[in-house]
Amino acid sequence: MKHFLTLGLLLTATGAALAQAPAVADTVTATPAAPVNPLTYYGFVDAYYGFDFKHPATNTRPGFLYSHNRQNEFTVNQGLVGLRYDDGRVRGAVGLHAGSYVAANYAAEDPVFKHIYEAYAGFRPFQKAWLDVGIFGSHIGFESAISKDNWTLTRSLMAENSPYYEAGARFSYEVSPQFTATALVLNGWQNIRETNQAKALGTQLQWKPTAQLLLNSSTFLGNEQPQDSLRRRRFFHDFYLTYAATDRLSLAAVFDIGTQQSAGRQGSDTWHTAAAFARLKLADKLSGTLRGEYYYAQRGVVISSLQPAATDADFRARGGSFNLDYAPTDHVLVRVEGRYLNAENAIFQQHDGRATNQYGNLTTSVALSF
Repeated sequence: MKHFLTLGLLLTATGAALAQAPAVADTVTATPAAPVNPLTYYGFVDAYYGFDFKHPATNTRPGFLYSHNRQNEFTVNQGLVGLRYDDGRVRGAVGLHAGSYVAANYAAEDPVFKHIYEAYAGFRPFQKAWLDVGIFGSHIGFESAISKDNWTLTRSLMAENSPYYEAGARFSYEVSPQFTATALVLNGWQNIRETNQAKALGTQLQWKPTAQLLLNSSTFLGNEQPQDSLRRRRFFHDFYLTYAATDRLSLAAVFDIGTQQSAGRQGSDTWHTAAAFARLKLADKLSGTLRGEYYYAQRGVVISSLQPAATDADFRARGGSFNLDYAPTDHVLVRVEGRYLNAENAIFQQHDGRATNQYGNLTTSVALSF
């Protein structure tokens, strides 16, 4: 579920220290600095090959995995090009993308919109504030759609089943160099086109008390049912922290919890999920990341269906992964990751036609960015 918004908010919360300029003699006139071009461009290509152990006769990975979701196939997870404009008072962006991630994650979107990565316009209503309107990265989660910005190659179960993108209005305010607050009005839970007459609300708070520690709290509240269905409100909270323990070791912990009003019975269906990451710099251009995670969804709410049946089984899974990254240059990242998941129920299909509760895969990727 995930995005450039998280990186942008991290930079905003950190602020920048101004260096003292050297003294200049009265008789010397300093040459003013050349203005920085407010228009920039960017691009990203993530080509990969994945292999599932004991896989059935299909090239598709389990349905709740959306990024790098093809196996035994050389393909592109995401190819992205875009433009951004920011002169300090006005900003905006347009980015287009395609790939297996787009085909899986934007399957329900109108064809006119599914290849839009971001498209928004914004301005400063007053100092230290921004108001953006359009399509942008989600305010929820530690992981984004851009794989090179994530600590691991594949996404955690929590990221895959929470929003990667959203459409609406976003108001952010820098309370202090260490603290940023954001409020959002959205079309819904990862949908560009509106599916009903209701609007969703979101918040994000980011606090960086020290240069090593970042704390994030994000919320979502809305009705995610089609217009002809009964209203069932969904509330969701995402919390994560990152900590640079040393120059070589970084740690992260993420916890999500959500609830949605049930269909066909009283009460609500809940889900909660957590993940922990440890990233270690092994050499100048080499690093490794360990991830452990679990996911629980009552009657499979969110992870398998927006409208779970009263008889649906609960979804429970846990697992881990190990990721190796090699960066031969600043613009290229080579990654290899092994992953294992264990579910409470036999939800994974095997090549012999039987179902099992265990799943393992290997994914490799070469990513280019500019």
